[in-house]
Amino acid sequence: MLDIQNITKDYGPSRALHPVSVSVDKGEFITILGPSGCGKSTLLRILMGISRPSSGEIHLAGKRIDPLPPEARDIAMVFQSYALFPHMSVEKNLGFGLRMKRVDKAEQKRRIAHALEICNLTALSARMPRQLSGGQQQRVALARAIVMQPSLMLFDEPLSNLDAKLRDSLRAELVDLHRKVGATSLYVTHDQAEAMAMSDRILVMNGGRVVESGSPVDLYRRPKHAFTAGFLGLTNLVPVRAHGLQAALPWDGDPVLLTEERNGIARMALRPEAIRLEKAHHSPAEVTSTTFLGSNVLHLVKVAGMELKVTRSGTEPILEPGARVAIAIDGLQHLLVESDSVEAA
Repeated sequence: MLDIQNITKDYGPSRALHPVSVSVDKGEFITILGPSGCGKSTLLRILMGISRPSSGEIHLAGKRIDPLPPEARDIAMVFQSYALFPHMSVEKNLGFGLRMKRVDKAEQKRRIAHALEICNLTALSARMPRQLSGGQQQRVALARAIVMQPSLMLFDEPLSNLDAKLRDSLRAELVDLHRKVGATSLYVTHDQAEAMAMSDRILVMNGGRVVESGSPVDLYRRPKHAFTAGFLGLTNLVPVRAHGLQAALPWDGDPVLLTEERNGIARMALRPEAIRLEKAHHSPAEVTSTTFLGSNVLHLVKVAGMELKVTRSGTEPILEPGARVAIAIDGLQHLLVESDSVEAA
């Protein structure tokens, strides 16, 4: 459906986007995740036609589109700022693009009614943007993209201006809308929870490159690169000595069981929830910090010259700083691929 081939972007001698190649299937919801300045929004602007690539090609539905102007690409974009026309009602905002494309009036009416209905905006169709809440304005921006029935929908951090509770609510609505409309979607965010909750697949970017791609479950449980492990939720990067399907930890304790055979020195992405703590008065491991977060408790534990992040259920007894603890590891664990290379999606 969407085929991005070796797209780069240079600003003078500086390269903002290294060769990026991504294939997206029809109907897929792909999140591009990474820190500020990693190149994710640059890639989105190139897809939309707002910015020109320095090299590479983009194909959509079998047609090359990178030489085309934005209006000829069959792509709709939802921006971080809602970008609604302040002097137009909700209904007229939805109809503007259709009028520009000279869509038949009966078809305009059908599409607008459908978009209003699935975005829960029918009762607000006559209102002006200033009469809407932030969440309602964002739904109008989504509906405006939907009425165009594009081959590809792009989202540039559309929920970042909303408060946390409203973000959670609209996140679920947006995923539901995606399923109803069946559009192919690329969604840019720096919010890890947002990416894991919404995506069929995540592209992790850093320094203008795609570091790694995969399903949310695979990237969280089995990341290949340390950057992915560290950026996608809390983790502990622990040096180990692997032998077959076991690995020795840098502190005294039972060997850890591995997901695959490996030999030699490696690093393990050890998630905080995989670590169990029990009081042990003579243990060298010591709790140095305790933070109560409601549903869980975050402990920092000093052992073997490193500090481990450990999460426990908020219903468990809280371990106070200074407590000595024994450490146990639950389940099979995953070793990282020690390489600076990046892989195409």
